[in-house]
Amino acid sequence: MRIYYGTEFLDTGTTIELISIGIVVDDGREYYAVNFDAPWQKVAQHDWLMENVVPHLPLVDGIRRGPFGGQPQFQIDPTNVAVKPQWVIANEVREFILSTLEPELWAYYAAYDHVVLAQLWGPMVNLPTGVPMFTCDLKQEHVRLGRPPLPSRDGDEHHALADARHNRTMGTLLEGIARPVELLELVEFDPEEADA
Repeated sequence: MRIYYGTEFLDTGTTIELISIGIVVDDGREYYAVNFDAPWQKVAQHDWLMENVVPHLPLVDGIRRGPFGGQPQFQIDPTNVAVKPQWVIANEVREFILSTLEPELWAYYAAYDHVVLAQLWGPMVNLPTGVPMFTCDLKQEHVRLGRPPLPSRDGDEHHALADARHNRTMGTLLEGIARPVELLELVEFDPEEADA
């Protein structure tokens, strides 16, 4: 069964630190968590994350400007049910994925998402048994199918759960396009040409 997910993370060039993760399964289940252990001071120094990701997170009193126009300040709301230590997120995500029959991971521009997902459990060799070792890429599927029009967004980009929901919408659309294309490829297959 397809599992669509999205992550937000801090990419320092040497590490990728999880900020939040959203997961949506074809059976309707959803999961969302914000990493209490993320390097929030480094996040506050990252203009793009401050503009695009932090406003979607559960905050105490929003984002405030520092004194004299200094660095923006914010505090993650530790009382919000989505805010959890990374070890809790790792356990919950593992159980969520493993409770899915034949899990198949999907994300949009999936390379970094898979790395940050796998690093929930440390080095890649610690990936729990049963958690897929790769994530299928919706962007690659989109290109493979000739770049059909995709559904637009309504301003909720970079909220991990909203991204996962949108990934499911795109995945369902692309899967519907792929079926007829793959059937057509089977019909057009000529075994005599294959032997030549």
